[in-house]
Amino acid sequence: MSEKVLMKGNEAIAEAAIRAGCRHYFGYPITPQTEIAAYMAKRMPKIGGTFLQAESEIAAINMVYGAASAGVRAMTSSSSPGVSLKQEGISYIAGADLPCLIVNCQRGGPGLGGIQPSQSDYFQATKGGGHGDYHLIVLTPDSVQEMADLTGLAFDLADKYRMPAMLLADGTMGQMMEPVALPEEEPHEIAKPWALTGTEMKREHNIVNSLYLVPDELEKFNFSRFERYKTIEENEARWESYLMDDADVCIVAFGIAARVSKNAVVALREKGVKAGLIRPITVWPFPKKAIAEAAEHVSNFVCVELSMGQMIEDVRLAESCKKPVTLCNRAGGMIPTPDQIIETVEKLEGGNV
Repeated sequence: MSEKVLMKGNEAIAEAAIRAGCRHYFGYPITPQTEIAAYMAKRMPKIGGTFLQAESEIAAINMVYGAASAGVRAMTSSSSPGVSLKQEGISYIAGADLPCLIVNCQRGGPGLGGIQPSQSDYFQATKGGGHGDYHLIVLTPDSVQEMADLTGLAFDLADKYRMPAMLLADGTMGQMMEPVALPEEEPHEIAKPWALTGTEMKREHNIVNSLYLVPDELEKFNFSRFERYKTIEENEARWESYLMDDADVCIVAFGIAARVSKNAVVALREKGVKAGLIRPITVWPFPKKAIAEAAEHVSNFVCVELSMGQMIEDVRLAESCKKPVTLCNRAGGMIPTPDQIIETVEKLEGGNV
């Protein structure tokens, strides 16, 4: 790691991507992630990379499709409405088993909504926002440091499992500035024998495709892909547990909501309430094991979200409806305060948690 520098979250993503070996960026400006594209526009020409502001989000994701087919590390970034436009291309990339990175700095919706932070793209990211049966690896940072760290991890996991990865941040994460230790730049030479690199008449032709008109073939690829997904669910779920050893109430939150929730947990402990926090770092695969284990000893869960309640469904599934799950939320670009979370917890069972 290098010495810490003060960077905006979006800039940290861009620099970390470059240091992870990304030399091909295709995007289109939209608030609150435009700094990623602006940073890439300045840096890529200086290092022999490619920056291309496409004519649309649809064009940008299809350019990523083409670059990923050639075996290079490629990425795009956008915010909620722009990511919606990319969904068909993301489905094609998933169907072709190609690795790439998609960054979504979420803003309030639906529709054009507003430019303030949100977490309301959770369903879209974790349930497969495009058509067909597929998943993305979805990582959720809660600091500028993690914006950088998880960018490199996302590229590594995408290559390891030959599938797209998404960095799902909220707009706050993209715009805030914090000290960050950037990773050292290292070569990322990964064998990709499937890539379209030209045969030089020395090997069979490779075909990258997501079209299978024979039903038996398409079924075989879908079943095979979901076997790979099972491996990912078993091995790649990541989370942070905070004061959960003796917790009686478990708060579940990610991104900026997790930072606020951690403050609430400290304040609740000072009031004598045994609160703890589980922070998903991957929301797909979701940390089901951590939630299920917590359900064995806590009396309540509180899900804190910048949405009308989306992750709460995965929390309920993971804990098998053994304990009540309460939603504490703000929407439209608003962020819950520690006091709001504390009030929600204290109301549970009349404050006897």
